[in-house]
Amino acid sequence: MTTFVSYTTKPGDRWDLIAYRMYGDATRYGPIVDANRAFYVRDPLVSILAVLPPGLTLKIPVLDPPAAANGPPWRAQP
Repeated sequence: MTTFVSYTTKPGDRWDLIAYRMYGDATRYGPIVDANRAFYVRDPLVSILAVLPPGLTLKIPVLDPPAAANGPPWRAQP
């Protein structure tokens, strides 16, 4: 079962910016878009690049961190 948190859009928000804010990775916008299909139009290229209006309440899926969350081995802390 997927857990969600709520997020209210701010002026200038886009799907990728919300993903960066929530997950720390702008490329992980897919689950957010999938959970909020009612807020985007049929043309995904246009809608994903579009700026969202402020005041929308979106469902943000709680995701496991990506496998490489700690970065490459040479950046590991001793």
